[in-house]
Amino acid sequence: MSLTAFRESRPGTRLIFTGFVVLVVFLITQIVTAVIAIPIFGFDALTGMMDGIDHTDPESLKLLKFFQISQTIGLFILPPLVVAWFFHPDIPEYLSLKEKPTIMLSLLVLLLVLVLSPFINFTGAINAEMHFPDWLAGVENWMRNAEDTAEQLVEAFLKVNGIGGLMFNLFMIAVLPALGEELLFRGVIQKLFTGMSGSHHWGIWLSAALFSALHMQFYGFIPRMLLGGMFGYLLVWSGTLWLPILAHFINNAAAVILMYMVDHNLISQEVEEFGSGPDGWIYALVSLVVGGFVFYMIRQQALQRSIPDLQA
Repeated sequence: MSLTAFRESRPGTRLIFTGFVVLVVFLITQIVTAVIAIPIFGFDALTGMMDGIDHTDPESLKLLKFFQISQTIGLFILPPLVVAWFFHPDIPEYLSLKEKPTIMLSLLVLLLVLVLSPFINFTGAINAEMHFPDWLAGVENWMRNAEDTAEQLVEAFLKVNGIGGLMFNLFMIAVLPALGEELLFRGVIQKLFTGMSGSHHWGIWLSAALFSALHMQFYGFIPRMLLGGMFGYLLVWSGTLWLPILAHFINNAAAVILMYMVDHNLISQEVEEFGSGPDGWIYALVSLVVGGFVFYMIRQQALQRSIPDLQA
């Protein structure tokens, strides 16, 4: 088979191939990372990861962060570049990276993410209260434990002293995931789902659901899927992946900065959780209405642009 044969293949075939590429590239990246990590951190530290890591140990956290960055690169950044090379003669064009957003659109996206924060927090609080029937208690316990473990790891990552630690966290938690996850889920998978279904809406929400599910944090599934949907519409309306990348970065960066400020007693915990309290539905409603208006403004701005075809 010619290496360019996938350029004429069906979206379903491309989706299967994409999954294969993600798995292979991720495994290769992890092996290379482990080989590099041995002389840096020591073989004992590497094998100790299998038995669990003490999140209070600075050296262990360095190793975890090393693998976290590697995982983001191997799982989200490299695979889309590889499959785009197979699918299209122009990689930036296939990934919708050629068009640059206007300053006005970028400012509106900044406003949108900030305005919708109370609504997202509110849906997260509702999602966190989800309970299964008694006969699924085992599944619920497993999901709760997985959620707790993920939260402990994130909290350990975010507890840093000094601007240097904050900047590193912004790179690891905001820059890399925003770039990588949007390249994979919106740049590739959303287009493939759109091509398979013939509908941008199906493409957006199927990829958003997959985006949320693969984070393996089930008690944040709904808000993360809603964010994925928002990122998807930003791509479809603007025709440029840089807009959802920007929105994703702002969302993650805001969380990192707020957590840093809470830890250093610069703001209260209530600011970070705004919208999730007892009166959260009021703030969520206002947030949704204002956010909807900003969304409308983004749509109107985008209509003034020539939008390229975003199907697979």
